[in-house]
Amino acid sequence: MKSILNTLFEHQTLSYDQAKNVLANMAKGDYNESEMAAFLTVFIMRGITTQELKGFRDALLELCIKIDLSEFNTIDLCGTGGDGKNTFNISTLSSFVVAGAGYKVTKHGNYGVSSVSGSSNMLEYFGYNFTNKHDIIKKQIDEVGISFLHAPLFHPAMKNVGPVRRNLKVKTFFNMLGPMVNPSFPQNQIVGVFSLEVARQYSYLYQDLDKNFMIIHALDGYDEVSLTGNTKIISNTGEKIYSPNDLGFKKVQATQIEGGNSIEEAAQIFMNVLENKANEESGNVVLANSALAIQCIDSSLSYENALEKAQNSLKDGNALNTFRKLINLSK
Repeated sequence: MKSILNTLFEHQTLSYDQAKNVLANMAKGDYNESEMAAFLTVFIMRGITTQELKGFRDALLELCIKIDLSEFNTIDLCGTGGDGKNTFNISTLSSFVVAGAGYKVTKHGNYGVSSVSGSSNMLEYFGYNFTNKHDIIKKQIDEVGISFLHAPLFHPAMKNVGPVRRNLKVKTFFNMLGPMVNPSFPQNQIVGVFSLEVARQYSYLYQDLDKNFMIIHALDGYDEVSLTGNTKIISNTGEKIYSPNDLGFKKVQATQIEGGNSIEEAAQIFMNVLENKANEESGNVVLANSALAIQCIDSSLSYENALEKAQNSLKDGNALNTFRKLINLSK
């Protein structure tokens, strides 16, 4: 690690091979916490290159516990986090709306590092039992339409890094890696990112993958469609900026989509959305993200048709029933 750190401290970047090797060594426990903290801090202070990001990603994918769900046409809705906006669990809720609309979802997630409640915190709070057993996950996908893949169970190599990330309490490049290392390799993916620079890097990396994708960045800083302003979306077919009106909704205020100050508050908002008891703005944000995910899976649908499917899933209680079935099936 000393030579790697000296290279970085001299304002040089890592090659693809160097990045891949150092992350593999980190996973094997070759470095102490101080060395890993110093390494992570470098990338907090300067941007990460596309080659570095690709090397880190490929190392994690090689080391992960893979799960074959290729018989299903699945989608993952996952954001990088780290946008500092403290929104409620939008992508997790959208996952249940999409599954409730009849699509197959493999949601990849983890505990919150820089937020009150990550997707794993939320599902664990409601009693979901994490697993990496293929037969259980396949049964959940088959019978309910959704399964949750708790990242630490599929990336055991990262157990050495977890304590360092928790102690730093700030976003690191692992936030950027999370959406790219779903161990089930879904054929479709919605990815929310916290900056335009990261959106551009993701677009380079995703263009080389055989999957349908949408990379989403709200121009006022959110890693999802927030409806607080315009949103840039990069997909297989190009890129475009959408206003809230383009997506069928009015502009919302940031305070209307905040996620609370505790897991209990976040959980109450979560259930309010599923039960159609939340403020209209919260429901609209979930519907906008859900509609885009549905359109990502089925490009033959217009956005308006995809939105209608999302609205029916939420308002008819299908999303709520899907959530309840998944929790019960996991026990």
